[in-house]
Amino acid sequence: MFRFLHSSDLHIGKRFGTMPEELRGRLRDARHTVIDRLAARAREGGAGTILLAGDCFDTETPSPAMLRQALAAMAGHAPLRWVVLPGNHDSLLADELWAAARAALPANVVLAMEPEPFALEAGVAILPAPCTTRRPGRDLTDWMDRAATPEGALRIGLAHGAIQSFSEDGVGLEVIAPDRATRSGLDYLALGDWHGQMQINARSWYSGAPEQDRFKHEGPGRALLVSLAGPGAVPEVTSVETGSFDWRMLPLKLLSGDDAAALLGERLPSGSIRRQILLKVEAAGRLRPQARAALDAAVAAVAPEFAHLALDADALATDCDSEDLDAIDRAGALRQAADRLFAESLDESRPGSERQAARDALVRLFSYCEAMTS
Repeated sequence: MFRFLHSSDLHIGKRFGTMPEELRGRLRDARHTVIDRLAARAREGGAGTILLAGDCFDTETPSPAMLRQALAAMAGHAPLRWVVLPGNHDSLLADELWAAARAALPANVVLAMEPEPFALEAGVAILPAPCTTRRPGRDLTDWMDRAATPEGALRIGLAHGAIQSFSEDGVGLEVIAPDRATRSGLDYLALGDWHGQMQINARSWYSGAPEQDRFKHEGPGRALLVSLAGPGAVPEVTSVETGSFDWRMLPLKLLSGDDAAALLGERLPSGSIRRQILLKVEAAGRLRPQARAALDAAVAAVAPEFAHLALDADALATDCDSEDLDAIDRAGALRQAADRLFAESLDESRPGSERQAARDALVRLFSYCEAMTS
């Protein structure tokens, strides 16, 4: 039995420039400390090796401190072994990065820099496919079909990139053949690049990122605990949680007349876990202006309790009539502004972005008037 932890896409050094400044440091620190969480999951699962299938670093030029601190964290978890593969973000073109890594390499860390098999231990061969550039433009795992390994040894592939797919006209769009494990006689193919956990077939998996960095892949980051009973045996693969932050999407489908603020309150997660949750509320449907203003106010009121809370209202239309506009004013400058914004929001000759801007401005006007009268 050979057991290992499969992970990828740590992206140490990611800047998170679109996030609020006070949150960026917490997100960056989580990418460093995930090394400790990976080590903990490996020990708990009885694994002595951690395979990192590319993109340990977010750029080809991480600072010396980022590199040395990552290596020191791995060294601190000896005798666990770490096998590090260059990905598309930290490819083989990063000469200074990998030269500095070699110079400070701990004894329990292996850099998988060459496309050739190497013995990890007796009876276990690793077949790595390091990324040569950001966009290699070819299947870097192709050589595995012809790679010789000792008879009876486990063959474990390690690669980073997209699985090959085809459009309707038969043109290949990506790079790695989906049946590479079968073609190359691999017992397991550990893949990186896709940040969500995904099974391609019984022997080929994307581990997903151990610490998520976008709403596209919901939930906390995860890794894979893999057990191989012997050559030819079907791998036993178990998903394990490694992330400290939880990225979530909350769809909120609304009808005109709904109390959107109350519906939001019913669906929000509660308690101290909010501090570790990044939540995007995706509102869709239609709302009266007063209800939309109340929704905005409810989001603003509860947002400080979350790591991050944002409202996406691009698919939310505003239902409005003269009675709604009377709530702003029956005459005067404010009413004139409201009438103009209402007309612009319905003007099909305008681009959708302009109509949305008019709807948003109308909601803000409602919010302003309510604040003035309260």
